[in-house]
Amino acid sequence: MEPGMEPYRVKSVEEIPFLTAKERKDAILKADFNPYRMLASNITIDLITDSGFSAMSTKQWSAMMLGDESYAGSASFERYQSAVQDITGYKYVLPAHQGRACEKVLFNALVTEGSVIVNNNHYDSTKTNISLNKGIALDIAMVTDDTADFPGNMDIDKLKKVLEEKGEEIPLVMITVTNNKMRGQPVSMANIKAASYVCKAHGIPFILDGCRFAENSWFIKEREDGYGDMTPREIAKEMFSYADGCMISAKKDANSTMGGVLAMNSEDLYDQCVPYVIATEGHTTYGGLSGRDLEAVAVGLYEVLDESYLRYRRANLKFFEEELISQGVPGVFPAGGHAIYLNANKLCPKIPADEFPGLTFAGLLYIESGVRCLDIGSFSPNASDLIRLAVPRRVYTTEHLKYVARMIARVAEKNKDRETGLTMTRSRTKSAQYKHVTGSFKMKEDM
Repeated sequence: MEPGMEPYRVKSVEEIPFLTAKERKDAILKADFNPYRMLASNITIDLITDSGFSAMSTKQWSAMMLGDESYAGSASFERYQSAVQDITGYKYVLPAHQGRACEKVLFNALVTEGSVIVNNNHYDSTKTNISLNKGIALDIAMVTDDTADFPGNMDIDKLKKVLEEKGEEIPLVMITVTNNKMRGQPVSMANIKAASYVCKAHGIPFILDGCRFAENSWFIKEREDGYGDMTPREIAKEMFSYADGCMISAKKDANSTMGGVLAMNSEDLYDQCVPYVIATEGHTTYGGLSGRDLEAVAVGLYEVLDESYLRYRRANLKFFEEELISQGVPGVFPAGGHAIYLNANKLCPKIPADEFPGLTFAGLLYIESGVRCLDIGSFSPNASDLIRLAVPRRVYTTEHLKYVARMIARVAEKNKDRETGLTMTRSRTKSAQYKHVTGSFKMKEDM
């Protein structure tokens, strides 16, 4: 099979909207220049996230017809639990409606005031759930560039130092595979194994955030010595074996529209988590999910580890990257597994940093093309201002991606001398982590 050839055929299609330039301009003005506040019915190509926006397979849709909606002990949960146990190797399984719900349950059980949670890099939602329990999120990713084989690795020396200095304050250590802030860049098996050994030496639980566990497994197969002849499923099983438990957003690497997984080997930890699942998600055999969702996740967890799918997924992102490079678009290359990140400061070199060059470019791109994307870093101190183009799984063809690349190059050329960007007029939250979600903005000069 050719690497970039889609390992599926299209069985059902959905029309996408094509608005006029005036309609698009009106739409983004109505949304106060915030991509999160735009209506999906006004979007031609949606690259705001890869989470929950995947195209499900015929097997997933078929399985949904088996959905058992019994409040307790449903057959759908049995199939979901069996799939999780088979793929991860963990004994105890709790469902949740998505990844951040798993975080909330786990941190309610383990995090208290002053607790320090160490990670290569936390999601925004992970940091928030830690802070809601008055804990501290500490990122200790390796300082490297994206040309390294595994730019997502944790700094093991820093981990040792932190555990020696603050071990009593640390209820668990995490590694995320893979994280948005780390641009979807992978973590090596050797790094996961090393972190596991350090945690075991200090008697501290080690939890894998496996939101994109399948994509990370493919990178290990491609790049790490000794894994080229192993299947993605075998690699994933080994990856999970080094941790004491995991959280998974099934909206990512389970190709499902909803769902989460919290699994562990410790019966004691399971017992600690159960009350919070019941209180916030529902009974332990549905966890905020319908039986139909449980069925879709159970099938998707297997499908996402299919070698032909992962080969295509990687080639699809690589094709998009090469299209952008051929158009002279500045980005963070080579790309990770789920998205392309563009350099907003190079795309809009004359727009001041405090006028949101990334968000400005995202808005101008939408007006020109109908493409929705996301700015990353505008509200994070010392962070690069990046524009994320997250590619949902099995949704867009190479022609769609070629169109996006052309439109980005066109908007960059048109606006290379633009000197003004956006100003924030309002935010519904004081948290810097969510101002990009709730904020209202306006252009400082006419578009």
